Amino acid sequence: MEILVLKILISFFIAFTWIPLIKLDCWWVRVFDYPRFQKLSVFATLMIFWMLLGREDAGFWYWTAGIFASMSYLVFLVWPYSILGKKMVQKEPYDPEKGIHLIVGNVFQYNREFEKTLNLIQIKDPDLVFLVETDQTWADALTPLHLTFEHRILLPLENTYGLVLYSKLPFKRQQIHYLINEEIPSLEIDVELRNGQLITIYAIHPAPPVPGESLSSTERDAEILVVGKKSKGNPQPSLVIGDLNDVAWSYTTSLFLKISEMADPRRGRGFYNTFHAKYPFFRWPLDHVFLSKHFGLSKIHVLKSIGSDHFPIELKATLAKQKSTDREKASPEEKKEANEKISNGKKEKS
Repeated sequence: MEILVLKILISFFIAFTWIPLIKLDCWWVRVFDYPRFQKLSVFATLMIFWMLLGREDAGFWYWTAGIFASMSYLVFLVWPYSILGKKMVQKEPYDPEKGIHLIVGNVFQYNREFEKTLNLIQIKDPDLVFLVETDQTWADALTPLHLTFEHRILLPLENTYGLVLYSKLPFKRQQIHYLINEEIPSLEIDVELRNGQLITIYAIHPAPPVPGESLSSTERDAEILVVGKKSKGNPQPSLVIGDLNDVAWSYTTSLFLKISEMADPRRGRGFYNTFHAKYPFFRWPLDHVFLSKHFGLSKIHVLKSIGSDHFPIELKATLAKQKSTDREKASPEEKKEANEKISNGKKEKS
C-alpha cells in the first residue's frame, strides 16, 4: 500500500514537472510554470522515501530514472537564479547622479494597512515608486507622498488593476496605454536622471492566467511581449517594471528577455521571491525589474511585508560606462512566435 501511494505521488509530480512544456495558453497548463523550486523540493523528499521503500519493487530503476530526470530538468530551470548561475547584469557602484533607486510593489487592493507602505517608502526614500492594485481608497491614503514626490501618475481603479507612480525625478514624456485589455492600464514614461540623461520606464500589470481573471495566458503574454518589442526599439536606456503575473523562469518571460534584449538582475544572485507573502513554501518571483544593456546593478532586495500578499522589491541601477553585451537574442522563429502571441492576444480581446 505504501509503495502504491508513493508511485501515485511520483506520477503526479512527474506530470506536473513536464506539463509546462506543452505550448498551450490554458491556465491549467501555465499555472505549473510557477512552483519549480517547490516541485524540486517535493521530488527530493520522494526520492528519499523511494530509495528507502521501493528497492524491492520490480520497476525500481524505471521509477528512479523518472524521478532523477524530472529533478535534473527542474535544476536546469532554477540553476540560473541560484548564486551559482551566470550573472546577466554586472555590479556597478551606485551613483545618484546617473542612477535610479526604485520600489515596485503590489499592495493588494483589499489590504488596509496603509501605514506600512507609507513608512517603508519614507524609510527607503527612493526616487520612484510604482504600486499596483491601488483603488481610490489607496490613492487617498497615499496622499502624504505628494509632499515628497513632485511628479506622479494616479490611476486608481476598483478592478484590482489600478496603479500609481510617484517620482522625484521629472517626467519628460508620459503615456498611458491600454495595450491589450481596455480595463488594464500600463505606463510609458521618459524620466530625467539628475545628470540630464533620459531613461524610459515601462510599468505594467497584466492579468494572471487563473480562473476568475483569465482562463488563458494569452492576454498576459501578449502585453509582456508588446512591451518587450517597445523596449527593443527604444535607443534610450530603459526599465520594465511591475507585477507581471509570471515567474522569472517561464517560457514567456524567457521569450520576453530575448525579444527585448533586456536582462534579469536576479540571474546569478537568487530567486528574490515576492509572492506569496503569507505562505513561505509557496513563493516565487512575480514582481520584476528588467534592465536594458545600459545599466549595471547597484542593489536588489526584497523588502519586508506591507500587509499585502506580495512583498515589495527594491532596486538601485546605475548607468554603466561600458554597455553590457551579455544578452539573449531571439531567433527568427522566436520573433515569429512572439508576433503570433501578440496577434492572438489582440484578437482575443477584440
